[in-house]
Amino acid sequence: MRPLSRRSMSAHPLWLALSACAALSACGGGSSGEVSLPQLSAAIPANFTGDCASLSTTLASLPNTSITSATTVAAGLVANIQTAEHCRVVGRMNQRVSPVDGNTYYIGFEIRLPKAWNGRFYYQANGGTDGAIGTAAGALGGGPLSSALSKGFAVLSSDAGHQSQTTPFFGIDPQARIDYGYGAVGTLTPMAKNLIKLTYGKAPDRSYLGGCSNGGRHALVAASRYADQYDGILAGAPGYNLPKAAVAQLWGVQQYAKVATGRVTSVSTAAGVATAVDLPDVSTAFTPTELNLIGDKILAKCDALDGASDGWVGDVAACQATFSVANDIPTCSGNRTGACLTPAQKTVLTDVHTGARNSSGAALYASFPYDVGIKGSSSAGWAAWKFSNSTGVGRDPGATAFIFTSPPQTNTSTFTGLPYALNFNVDTDAPKIFATSGVYTESAMSFMTPPNPTDLSRLRDRGAKIIVYHGTSDPVFSFNDTVTWFQGVSNANLGGSVDRFARLYAVPSMNHCSGGPTADQFDLLDPLVNWVEKASQPQAVTVAARGAGTSSLPALINSEVPTTWSPGRTRPLCPYPTVARYKGTGNVELASSFSCQP
Repeated sequence: MRPLSRRSMSAHPLWLALSACAALSACGGGSSGEVSLPQLSAAIPANFTGDCASLSTTLASLPNTSITSATTVAAGLVANIQTAEHCRVVGRMNQRVSPVDGNTYYIGFEIRLPKAWNGRFYYQANGGTDGAIGTAAGALGGGPLSSALSKGFAVLSSDAGHQSQTTPFFGIDPQARIDYGYGAVGTLTPMAKNLIKLTYGKAPDRSYLGGCSNGGRHALVAASRYADQYDGILAGAPGYNLPKAAVAQLWGVQQYAKVATGRVTSVSTAAGVATAVDLPDVSTAFTPTELNLIGDKILAKCDALDGASDGWVGDVAACQATFSVANDIPTCSGNRTGACLTPAQKTVLTDVHTGARNSSGAALYASFPYDVGIKGSSSAGWAAWKFSNSTGVGRDPGATAFIFTSPPQTNTSTFTGLPYALNFNVDTDAPKIFATSGVYTESAMSFMTPPNPTDLSRLRDRGAKIIVYHGTSDPVFSFNDTVTWFQGVSNANLGGSVDRFARLYAVPSMNHCSGGPTADQFDLLDPLVNWVEKASQPQAVTVAARGAGTSSLPALINSEVPTTWSPGRTRPLCPYPTVARYKGTGNVELASSFSCQP
């Protein structure tokens, strides 16, 4: 393989961002003129020796809150992780009947309180459109081996103010929209701290908030809106531009429809009459064999850019400059065979990675890097987000129509996802995510995003810290968008080093939050706590693959780990903009053979 020239690398926007970041003191190293930041003290443990059931009476004084149960959970597995005895408290806040849609809403929650408490609170921000109370364990990384609860945190999980996980129709209620966007976190946080104080006799010494996907969005929103309430933020795959990402997904459906070879019947019912419509089956735009072809060609061009030919693309930025859809993927001269792509497929593949645009060419969302994580089946990973979630009622079409558009759609009984996606007008419908209308006094881009995403000065100035991680093969929330955000944070802190309070970790070839042909088992909570409370700046973090045989629990095995790897391969996750590069000697299956370098 020919070496990648500095000239070709410098032409790529992602490399330009990397180079600029590396050159600025704001991205690494200190500045002699910096103002020192406060150092927060360590949390002090406490115990709860009472009976869990008694908490129902103790917590009855919490305002606007009803406790529905308080029970003891014996030591054992919680979310696949061994956990000590604790209390599980379930409740709800602010129950009401909507004057808009007539439905009953409340903010449901559970909080798990260890008998042996480490003095810390962890708000578990959940994903998707919320709507269900996830187990309050605070799971970490892909196929995690530990959790916030198992470490002794008091952990809270919520439904974000509505009670439907499968449909987005709560968006018809304007308050439910705001609770989903930011209101539930703002409402639950002081309640949870009071609840903890009533339980242990003191409020938490340190408070953390973390999540992935929409949970990562919640985390970045909290870093901006609730900087005074949290000492540490852990944001995974932070879709902080979620309405824009949803619009991009709908635009993507329209691109895939151009090269789809199959058809699907969509049935809608109006006025009691069922109507069947024949539509393109976008899952046939690229077959699993073709997706594997694309991934293999990316791997062939980019594998060795980090110094090792090991089936792993560690230098994603350099890969963008050296891989070419036009030159590196064979072009079909006749029928699709799986060993080539048609010219039309190449155009669609390029357009989707370049990013959604309206008819005048203006960007609607970010670009995506070419990455090996595109490989896989048509029903999992990259393909699932591009072909299934982008056409279903419960994800992008429904979320855009009912939550992100003002005013929202109201046809809850007849709405179907694929026709909406195919008929979505990027010129006239996309701007509605910025609109207000009547009782919808906040636009989606107001209630879903941080007020000023790159201004983390309130968080920084009180000594709090933030760690962000993102898979480079994320098919729905762009890794490039997160790079742009981090570069913006860097630029907003030119008077000091952004690495004093913020870190970004790229996870090569990881899909959305976990999975893909990658190593994705890691824990960034301990490094965050040590940074917040012990002034120990996080550096390389070891990440492990979870291939066949690495766990006795099937849920913790990643079937996409290549069989040519050691099932438990390890690598260092490196603080951006550094990359894990092979040292030249040593076992390529071990993190110790790699170091973080520019």
